[in-house]
Amino acid sequence: MSTASTCTHSNSSLNNAPDSLRQMWQSLFIYDRLKRVSDIVIAMAALIVLSPMLAMVALMVKFTDFGPIFFVQTRIGKDGVPFSCLKFRSMRVNADELKAELMGQSHHADNRTFKMAKDPRITKIGRIIRKFSIDEMPQLWNVVRGDMSIVGPRPSCPQEVAVYHHGDWERLTVKPGLTCIWQVCGRGDIPFNQQVKMDLEYVESRSLQLDFKLMFMTIPAVVFARGAY
Repeated sequence: MSTASTCTHSNSSLNNAPDSLRQMWQSLFIYDRLKRVSDIVIAMAALIVLSPMLAMVALMVKFTDFGPIFFVQTRIGKDGVPFSCLKFRSMRVNADELKAELMGQSHHADNRTFKMAKDPRITKIGRIIRKFSIDEMPQLWNVVRGDMSIVGPRPSCPQEVAVYHHGDWERLTVKPGLTCIWQVCGRGDIPFNQQVKMDLEYVESRSLQLDFKLMFMTIPAVVFARGAY
């Protein structure tokens, strides 16, 4: 089949699609474009406004133990594409070596994610910046780059994706976000399976209205540090 006939066939199929289906795709297309614009504007504005605080945090992290300022970790983004996710380092330099010894004490009983209420690997300054999610602020640069969005499922580690159940993969149909629906409802207190369920509900019902609602709900969730580890 020639290229021209293939294109003609595709256009014909699209024209024959139900109006509701075409409207849905058009709506998602417009949503994605508007979301990207709002992501860039909000992330750039936040980086500029917060730059003095971020510089101060960077110095405190550095002089805590003279290790790296940033913790760079591979996370899985939209469509399963890996990217380098930025965070202020909140743990001791040898944190990975200690993790194996602590796996049995994970706060999440399903062992699909590792969370501890009092993780001994966390530094003093790290405990503060994690409590108020300041350690995540460098991910604003990931948003500017297009790796992430302001709102979306939190980016998963490769080992988490490796044990995804069939339906879990729907999380990867959208960009991961700085904040998400379960982070404003309990954060680390919510089991992994429930986190996935809530993320899938977001994917199905996402809209700019919901995104801005979750942004505003994130503020009290961070200030009061509900479920923060």
